[in-house]
Amino acid sequence: MSKDLADSFARRGHRVTAVASRSIYGKSGAALPKRETIAVPGAAFPIQVHRVGASVFGKGGIAARLADFGLFYVLALFKVLTLPRADVVVSFTTPPFIALAGLMSKWLRGSRAVYWVMDLYPDVPVACGVMKASSLPTRFFEWLSRSILRRSDANVVLGRCMKDLVLAKGTPAAKVALIPVWADLAGIEPVAHEGNPYRAMWAPTGETIVMYSGNFGIAHDAATLCGAMELLRDEPNLRFVFVGAGKRRAEVEAFIKAKGLINASWHDYQPREKLGQSLSAADIHIISIREGLEGIIVPSKLFGIMAVARPSIFIGRESSEIARVLTETQSGEVVREGDPSPLAAAIRTLVRDPARRRSMGDNARRGIIGAYDRDTACGMWIELVERITTK
Repeated sequence: MSKDLADSFARRGHRVTAVASRSIYGKSGAALPKRETIAVPGAAFPIQVHRVGASVFGKGGIAARLADFGLFYVLALFKVLTLPRADVVVSFTTPPFIALAGLMSKWLRGSRAVYWVMDLYPDVPVACGVMKASSLPTRFFEWLSRSILRRSDANVVLGRCMKDLVLAKGTPAAKVALIPVWADLAGIEPVAHEGNPYRAMWAPTGETIVMYSGNFGIAHDAATLCGAMELLRDEPNLRFVFVGAGKRRAEVEAFIKAKGLINASWHDYQPREKLGQSLSAADIHIISIREGLEGIIVPSKLFGIMAVARPSIFIGRESSEIARVLTETQSGEVVREGDPSPLAAAIRTLVRDPARRRSMGDNARRGIIGAYDRDTACGMWIELVERITTK
């Protein structure tokens, strides 16, 4: 999404500079060049990319990752403060609290600071049981999080549940803008099963594919889905396909092996340029967020699924943004976490009703247009940034 946004700003006539890491996620050692110039078709100025730091320790543990984050913080802040002054600095939430670099540029150089809230810390580790809500570190990081939200010129949130949470933290309403994540309708389109190479690999005899695509981490519910797979182990013409990675992968693969599920398999991430084919290979998609994480995280995978005109089943609370979008666009079903029977029933119903799947898929593709597509969302971003810079 950041590249889509940068392209949109460049085409609008703005000069765009990106400060990023030289490392590749999860791998030790710097691999990417320090400088890169990226041409944008239709733009007068290319995107200038400055990369700093290195992943010295990779994913060796919490302490190792904190060390890598610390190195990146220092070098990224130095780069932001020594590059030509930016009118606006847009900061992400990964690594946590890197938005302080944007605030430093605001205080020292007069830039506007925009905080792109993709997830919230320390809310994520607290909700996942990694940190205790009452601990001193948690209280400090919560104070820091609220300070960043209050002092930024604008905070962009991804959904209504996230907006409610950010407002509850004392953030002024005038500083909160809801701009959803999006899909590139030109880059991700429905691909018919006939001729789709992924169908030949994953459903060689024409099975109905139920897919989980993307990261499957600690913020996602595996138990409900695993229970449903076991309940549906004898359902004819059905196959579960997992594509991606994450901390839950080993758990799910171990369950598949232990239960002897011959209708389930896991595959690595596929190339980005083939995302449309990969997502289109499915007949039904599964999305989940553990209950208690609504508003803290808003999964972006839904909108790629909608772009390829496929229905989804969401495991989570109805108050989640994902559940709301599915209900409003009539493009999927919502079931609660904890009991695999309703999930199994929802899957079984859709497997046996191709017409309903097609209707939901058509609704999904239509539901994106003018609401969750790249041009609409990036247009909202441009309006926001141009407005705060003219105050």
